[in-house]
Amino acid sequence: MSSSRTLPAAAADPAPGIVPRHVAVIMDGNGRWARARGKPVMAGHRAGAEAVKRCVKAAILSGVRYLTLYAFSSENWQRTTEEVSDLTSLLRFYLRHKVAELHEQNVRLEFIGDLSRFDAGLRAEIERARNLTARNGRLTLILALSYGARHDMLAAAQRLALASVRGEIDPASLTEQDFRDHLQTSTFPDPDLIVRTSGERRLSNFLLWESAYAELSFLDVMWPDFDETHFAALLTDFAGRERRFGRRLQPDPVL
Repeated sequence: MSSSRTLPAAAADPAPGIVPRHVAVIMDGNGRWARARGKPVMAGHRAGAEAVKRCVKAAILSGVRYLTLYAFSSENWQRTTEEVSDLTSLLRFYLRHKVAELHEQNVRLEFIGDLSRFDAGLRAEIERARNLTARNGRLTLILALSYGARHDMLAAAQRLALASVRGEIDPASLTEQDFRDHLQTSTFPDPDLIVRTSGERRLSNFLLWESAYAELSFLDVMWPDFDETHFAALLTDFAGRERRFGRRLQPDPVL
């Protein structure tokens, strides 16, 4: 089930008691937002970083417990050297100067992806942010950096194969849970709602295993324009959906 529309300028509060535990967002449209205004792409990324702050605030206020943001995909390394450098510099700045604000809000920071591709200095900032916020419990903010779902699933399969060769597991007895336990997302609940901005309608190698039963919403708004009213409207829409997970919630009427 999916939706695609531009949300209203003002949105009603989400229905009480029906809030997704885990929201995941594909933050798309920074470059197009900048080009439409005659600005460099980096201006779009900076504006997108401000949208992240609004999204985190909205998640906290609404009672969402996990928020995953697709910040840098494994495919983003194919962009120009200048843009990759700008993106990593922006990430470094926020990790160095803004994590204290998240810590004050009782937000725990976690990271998924192939972090080995970043330089040692940035990896140190990531580890510092993780350690500083490790005991926070109001919201877990998961940043997907150099992340690709296919790579994560392949790595999980490789680890299971090695365990099988060593005689540590019986391949015939493997379960879906065994596979899930080897993904980087194993300690987080699967997303209840996945959102993509900018009007595109695809997951782009994001949480492919974990999204099996997620509700999907595709918004026409560019990520830098995303704000609290969009988040509230998403939750209202989510509250009105019927999640069956393959089951029938009501028996068929007897004729």
